[in-house]
Amino acid sequence: MNRKKIGLGLWVLLVVQIAVGQQKRSLTHADYDGWESLSSAKITKNGLFVGYQISPQDGDGRFEVFPYKNPDQKTVISRASAVSFTPDDAFLVGKIVPQKDSVRVLKLKKKKNDDLPKDSLFIFNLASGAMEKLPRVKSFGIPTEKGSWIAIHFEKELPQKPDPADSTKKAEKPKKTDGTKLLVRSLDGSKSWEFDRVKSYSFAPNGDYFQYTLAEEDTLDNSAVFVLNLSSGESKLVLEKMTTYSDLTFSPQSSNLALIATDDSLKAKKPVHSLYLYDVKSGAISKKLEKTDLKFNQGRISPDGNIRFSEDENKLFFGVAQDYKDYAYAEDTTILDEERVSLDIWGWQDDEIQPMQLKNKSQEEKKTYWSVLDLSSGQITQLTTPEVDNLVLENKITKNIALAWTDAPYRRSYSWDIQIGRDLYWVDFSTGQKTLIEKNASGFARLSPEANYAYWYDGRDSSWVAYDLKAKSKINLTKALPIPFYEELHDSPSLPGSYGAVGWMAGDQAILINDRYDIWKIDPKNPSAAINLTQGEGRKNAITFRRETLDFEERAIDPKAPFLLSAFNEVTKDNGFYMGSLDGKSAPKQLLMTAHNYSGLLKAKESNQVLVRRSTYQDNPDVYLTDLNFKSLQKASNLNPQQANIKWGSVELVSYLTLHGDPLQGLLFKPEGFDPSKKYPMMVYFYERNSDTYHNYRAPAPSRSTINIPYFVSNDYLVFVPDIKYEMGLPGPSAYDCIIPGVQAVIAKGGVDTENMAIQGQSWGGYQVAYLITQTNMFKAAGAGAPVVNMTSAYGGIRWGTGMSRMFQYEQTQSRIGGTLWDKPLYYLENSPLFMMDRVQTPVLIMHNDEDGAVPWYQGIEMFMALKRLNKPAWLLQYNGEDHNLTQRKNAKDLSVRLSQFFDHYLKGAPTPLWMSEGLPAVEKGKTLKYELGD
Repeated sequence: MNRKKIGLGLWVLLVVQIAVGQQKRSLTHADYDGWESLSSAKITKNGLFVGYQISPQDGDGRFEVFPYKNPDQKTVISRASAVSFTPDDAFLVGKIVPQKDSVRVLKLKKKKNDDLPKDSLFIFNLASGAMEKLPRVKSFGIPTEKGSWIAIHFEKELPQKPDPADSTKKAEKPKKTDGTKLLVRSLDGSKSWEFDRVKSYSFAPNGDYFQYTLAEEDTLDNSAVFVLNLSSGESKLVLEKMTTYSDLTFSPQSSNLALIATDDSLKAKKPVHSLYLYDVKSGAISKKLEKTDLKFNQGRISPDGNIRFSEDENKLFFGVAQDYKDYAYAEDTTILDEERVSLDIWGWQDDEIQPMQLKNKSQEEKKTYWSVLDLSSGQITQLTTPEVDNLVLENKITKNIALAWTDAPYRRSYSWDIQIGRDLYWVDFSTGQKTLIEKNASGFARLSPEANYAYWYDGRDSSWVAYDLKAKSKINLTKALPIPFYEELHDSPSLPGSYGAVGWMAGDQAILINDRYDIWKIDPKNPSAAINLTQGEGRKNAITFRRETLDFEERAIDPKAPFLLSAFNEVTKDNGFYMGSLDGKSAPKQLLMTAHNYSGLLKAKESNQVLVRRSTYQDNPDVYLTDLNFKSLQKASNLNPQQANIKWGSVELVSYLTLHGDPLQGLLFKPEGFDPSKKYPMMVYFYERNSDTYHNYRAPAPSRSTINIPYFVSNDYLVFVPDIKYEMGLPGPSAYDCIIPGVQAVIAKGGVDTENMAIQGQSWGGYQVAYLITQTNMFKAAGAGAPVVNMTSAYGGIRWGTGMSRMFQYEQTQSRIGGTLWDKPLYYLENSPLFMMDRVQTPVLIMHNDEDGAVPWYQGIEMFMALKRLNKPAWLLQYNGEDHNLTQRKNAKDLSVRLSQFFDHYLKGAPTPLWMSEGLPAVEKGKTLKYELGD
């Protein structure tokens, strides 16, 4: 026998085996759980270390940390969560959660919660790579600004079981307390303090002090709050023997600790609270405020508000609530619970309808009004009241004024006019005096950094305006400029919004405002001399420039700071970064512009190291390392390597014209190895405009409501996602005029099996599906999730998620009728597919859930019953206890199976699953899923 031929034959066989082994496969529903996503990308302030969380959709995640200069030197911390770099850039800390499969096995064995494994804590030394772990950790905390400390709060200790060899010794009964052991220590372990029965705790932001609250143990006499000096290790008592302690807040430089407490019983219906101010250096309560100290009429100190300090530590802001009301009926103890009347009264004069009142009931019961205590003079000033109840406090309070507003005079119209105005004021913290800026103002106002101006976007005038607080004059910042500042593609009956304001230059010298493409620097003292900082390059080239925030703590824009811009080309969808000039003397300089999507840019606080995520439809949104020059990008993460073995496909940008001749774009997703000479079934999905997501990565995932595009593409479907432009009063015809020409444009490109096309959409998309199948029979199957089919009944319905009437949706927003039911009855009828259901020839799969908070689920019932009455093939999936989009993963997995089975049957000729052919009788509910395929 020829040994050479034997060797060649073995080599050929080996090559064939390798090729078979490397053959790509289609996605299955089993792939979802292991598909990874990346979150919580972080970089130390000095830029030396980087980390991020990687999590599968279902299972155990991990945190990867590595030196910026050496991404290959990764330390992987399995099952890590809630991870943070410490303020000194020396450690990484976080929790390690129990292994999910282990917990599941124990739950199947009906183990009690106390017997389940608990979280651990890890402390990772970035320099040495040493890892320390502590078991049974409930929570942990570190300072936010500086310091090298950690507080570790442990789970309660398990009771000691008696020694079985000693029958005389009984197990000790544990003392009753909500507190558990707390360890406070330096991160290097050189200093530590341990405290028992701690209930809550926090560090001062600068890491100088630490407060902890001791829970009572059998008696309130031993409940207390202490402050620990982290330099000396001395703990001092702040307050003791109170029933509750809340809102414990350090001042910015740790000079004071404020808190609210009461010694009334937990069962008290009307507990009285006091506000305490503790002087940290003297170790004594320096101020106690009680109800009698308040100037607010019938007010009380509220534990439901927030406590804030001004940055200079001279002002303490706190919440005041109106005093408790007495209700004779509620207090009458001679009435049995079953005798009490329970009803809702809807009054025409009410500002809010009853469902909205009930939705907001808890919030309203806890409503508070801001007061301020001047720590120098001791003066208390009431800042907001029921008449003017909203105060806009900045993140860092540095000025003696703030803006306040109320929409109470206009609130009654909110059910149908969601763009109601508000009366706008500025408030003096010293006197509480409110000075009117504008009645019925359109927009939400903010204060400039130096408090010289209030500014907002006036939707009614489509302009940005400022109000000079000293001159008491209103300034139109943009009206004289030659381009629009309203949303140019806005196509609903509401007032168009803006493209946003960037921020103010230092000293309130100018404000930066976006138009559709460019960025303008506008001096409020001379708006007509505004400077286009991007020199019109954006509008000229259809590129949207936006400033990237590099310092998230900035109050004003530093003229010496880098003016980094993101850039997005509306036509090609290319994305990247430019460097601009804050003086406007030079055009933006391109740093990077590629056919990708860039997101999540993060700069180290004290260096130029930068993290950014980059993706396409085919490439996962991995983390890349670069600097502010963007000359090179180094890939750091490697999400989902298993994708290399899966048929993934590609996406193509499709341009087409509507039936009215308007240019639009859409996205065509094509199976891997697409051959235009073959014929592929096609799914069509739509929701408003999606073409700008051309380079977005789409992960395989269970369906919350819509088809998962990667799954269908991987299983040899074409998927087309067209943009839609709407005409007022004609939402249904607009959908037809945009979607059908888009589908025809794709058909003209080749490769579409025109006998096997389907449409699917959710919510507004579900409505459009329902409308389209009354107008055309070109689709072989349809899926409509949460569809509105009867605008006349939906108009008077309720959005149960918010308690709002649905009127606004038809008069002003997405449904785009632009008038009331009695003003435009024919528009409501002609855009309602329910009245044309007799035309439907397309089998439909409807999903509408019984706790839908956006679209009343009787809309899905109306559609289903009409089709059933007309003897048309239709199925209604109603997931019990589910909202508008599915929230429970088990249900999302179920929907994914049923969607694929439904469309595979109609578009690929797959056997009918039993749930379609036989249904699921109520007596079989919960006993079988009926995924099995028939003959």
